[in-house]
Amino acid sequence: MPIHFQYADTMRSEFPELATRTLDIESLHPEADASDAIAHFHAVAANRLSASSEGEFPEIQAWRRAFTKMGLKPTQYRCASEALLRRFRKEGDLPRLHPLVDLCNAVSLAYAVPIAVFDAARIGGGLEVRPATGAEIYETFSGAVENPEPGEIIFADRSGRAHARRWTNRQSGYSAVNRKTTATFIVAEALHPTAAQDLANLVAELKAALLPSWPACKVAVA
Repeated sequence: MPIHFQYADTMRSEFPELATRTLDIESLHPEADASDAIAHFHAVAANRLSASSEGEFPEIQAWRRAFTKMGLKPTQYRCASEALLRRFRKEGDLPRLHPLVDLCNAVSLAYAVPIAVFDAARIGGGLEVRPATGAEIYETFSGAVENPEPGEIIFADRSGRAHARRWTNRQSGYSAVNRKTTATFIVAEALHPTAAQDLANLVAELKAALLPSWPACKVAVA
């Protein structure tokens, strides 16, 4: 069943430039080989980074402005795509985690856009991007449990679990994709001036890259 996804009204009013695309993907498995597509997107990112650092990209600058607006230091709390680009620029590669996550990370590098990938089975009744109350439960990748700060922007489900902290800064280990994952929910978000068209292109390229590696998968785009 598709994941219901929405933003709190305050998010739309504070960030009217926000553009979003989501994908529901079913019939996945961890043995897929997406290496050719990953290499392609890595090459796109490397070519772009050869001309300027990620901090100069309009996509990243837009997220830095948003983090500043949220009261965060943008070079202390980086959006997911900036963190990936920074690591890729320094190391020339990214660690391999799961073929779908690796592919989405590669697309995130190429487009400089944060892409969150959730195990759909671990989301309790839809997702909303909203200010935290402070009572939500957030589980780190190490298994530690935290409570977001009141007012912090989170991805929250209806069970009161936070699946990401500081908007696009830290995803929860609880809903991370693993070898048992068969269905995922993907969210790509952008704030820069050409965000809507860039996200449309991103989704088209991601969908085209998915099918050769998972020919039986079902993809729904919203």
